Amino acid sequence: MSKAKMVKIGILGGAGRMGQMIAREILSGRYKAKIAAVVEHKKSWAIGKDIGVILGLDPAGVTVTTDKEEAFDVSDVLIDFTTPKATLEHAELSFRHGKPLVVGTTGLTSAEMAAIKTAAKKAPMLQAANMSVGVNLLQAMVEHMATMLDDEYDIEIFEAHHRHKVDAPSGTAYALGVAAARGRGVKLEDAIMPARFGAIGARPKGAIGFSVFRGGDVVGDHTVTFAGDGERIELSHKASDRSLFARGALKAALWLAHQKPGFYAMKDVLGL
Repeated sequence: MSKAKMVKIGILGGAGRMGQMIAREILSGRYKAKIAAVVEHKKSWAIGKDIGVILGLDPAGVTVTTDKEEAFDVSDVLIDFTTPKATLEHAELSFRHGKPLVVGTTGLTSAEMAAIKTAAKKAPMLQAANMSVGVNLLQAMVEHMATMLDDEYDIEIFEAHHRHKVDAPSGTAYALGVAAARGRGVKLEDAIMPARFGAIGARPKGAIGFSVFRGGDVVGDHTVTFAGDGERIELSHKASDRSLFARGALKAALWLAHQKPGFYAMKDVLGL
């Protein structure tokens, strides 16, 4: 694909919060990209509406539909911010059509991740719990820090999100925990210490703890603390604008459109 060619992007979950942000970014004209298709579930209020009009802009000439097969036919690459169940179906479609898919859906189970990795045998697949460039740099730093500091330093991961977020800890916090565990040479499930309540006893050595805040309109704050005797080292990322996730997803999609089949992460996009 030549550099001059516009990349045709399909948006799965296009009427959702993230889908709309991605559409708005594409329509800004700052990218060598255009919207090829916008897909929503059958009961969505957006079905039959022009995505530009939904965003309060001029008509974009792309109507929101339920036709996933058509979306995979006409798109060079697709971006998925939907639900784990829908992502499972999208991974199967990527496998059949051989089309690149960027997955930003959170809360994926091992079954859905397995489907994404199976699809990667026939199509470029990229999955990330967080599309922010800064968060992915933070993950790399956390892993490196964990290799440098032994279990005399306790690791605690704090995350804060708005009151409407339904899962905890966040997918990003969990990914940071995986990075810390990888740096320590252990599996997170063997070291994880969830939120605490009551007389639970002293902190086990080597535990990777999680603390969660929910309230207000917090976009997303994540801090990883390495606490030793006499000092604490804190690595933090604070998001103040959700559009940064849309920009990261587009960066990933434009990169993935040129890749061979395989399973990729944001660290590959960023060259980490």
